[in-house]
Amino acid sequence: MTLPHGTDAPALYVPPGPDPLPPLAALLRTALSGEGNLLSLLPASAYKVPFGPLGYSRRFILIVNDPEHIRAVLADPEDVFPKSDLMVGALEPLVGDSIFVSAGDRWRAQRRMIDPSFSHIRLSLAYPAMAAAIDDMEARLDERCRTGEAFSLDMMLSQLTADIICRTVFSTSLANDTARDVFESFAVFERSVAHVELRRLIFDKAFSAIPQNPAVLEACARIRHHIGTLLDRHHAAGASYEDITASLIGARDPQGGAAFTREELIDQLGVFFLAGHETTASALTWAFFIAAMRPEVADRIEAETREHAQDQSLSFEQTRHLTYARNVFRETLRLYPPITFLPRVALKPVKFGRYQLRRGSMVMIAPWVAHRHSALWKNPHAFDPDRFLPEREHEMTPGAYIPFGIGRRVCIGAAFATTEATLILGRLLRRYRFVVERPERVRPVARLTTRPAEEIMVRIQRTEGAA
Repeated sequence: MTLPHGTDAPALYVPPGPDPLPPLAALLRTALSGEGNLLSLLPASAYKVPFGPLGYSRRFILIVNDPEHIRAVLADPEDVFPKSDLMVGALEPLVGDSIFVSAGDRWRAQRRMIDPSFSHIRLSLAYPAMAAAIDDMEARLDERCRTGEAFSLDMMLSQLTADIICRTVFSTSLANDTARDVFESFAVFERSVAHVELRRLIFDKAFSAIPQNPAVLEACARIRHHIGTLLDRHHAAGASYEDITASLIGARDPQGGAAFTREELIDQLGVFFLAGHETTASALTWAFFIAAMRPEVADRIEAETREHAQDQSLSFEQTRHLTYARNVFRETLRLYPPITFLPRVALKPVKFGRYQLRRGSMVMIAPWVAHRHSALWKNPHAFDPDRFLPEREHEMTPGAYIPFGIGRRVCIGAAFATTEATLILGRLLRRYRFVVERPERVRPVARLTTRPAEEIMVRIQRTEGAA
């Protein structure tokens, strides 16, 4: 049966999300909650317009949902729309002037150096490190099965993805004391720093100085110190590595031959740690929550994994055949994009559609909204991984799916994250089932990434076919 565009099919699961309100009511709800959740600030109208003013604030904010205009902003051939000053100010203590926040010629030079360095680390080379980290996690989860203790799903997946990124970036596991302190310091950073602070978004002038919480600055300093320690090991006499750090050390700008300085390497490695574990853990937390709430999703992933891998191992080539698991991850990225907002700021007056933007105006591209827009998706709030099957490709609006960005600033780790997440879903759901405690309390908030407002506590059981 073909359903009208924008309606919800009763058979499809609609996972938790905020209830959109009129603009003033949404602002009051967000302010009174005190948690700075920008998802609750989004008015109902944001999910319906191609682009238009967003709420009430001192600086003009234009939300952009139309794929053509999104592409124009993110392509930014004239360097008019760099990343927002609020976003840069929040992340700068950790990642400096790295590829994640830089703009213009600076960004182009960094990208020229990083692209070949990252592509050098082939997925087939990184895959054993991913599998080894999952082996270690399975041993810990087996113990959880034995004791029956409840534990944090969020923290478990953060530890797993952090272990994978440590092994692929630094050639060391999270069991290393230095790597573990980086992870723990990053947890402080994630909890304390807002992606876009509500008060500053609404009341401050554009380009205002952004003071940071001392706990955030201390955590960033520890992270950067430890990244420097891990980096120095790669420079040690006789040390030989084939990982992302080694590739960045050897990177040269094809236009002049310059290498990254030590501080610049720490900046870029901070980005890889930030983007390489936090964003994937965010999406996987929601994927495993949905699989726990919808047993048919977990059962289908288990059946697909067993079909392509009879024993406990799962090779790189076999992972590529896990179509449903991969589409579960893709659909989770649609409903819960880790980077909730991609704010840009106008560096000079510019005409945008029918609006004349002043310098400092914010152009807000929100994957959360574009991925749930009533004109761009059928059943926009429903979980339907089969929408990504080739035979349903005609339902997709080109350019409406942007979890990794689009254009020249598309995430260079997209293939890495997709392979990693597919492997984790296949391996863990073949072996375990997760039971959520108090699922009615689970709801998303926009922090550094799209996270549950409270940790999702789960208990775990072995599947019947698990060895």
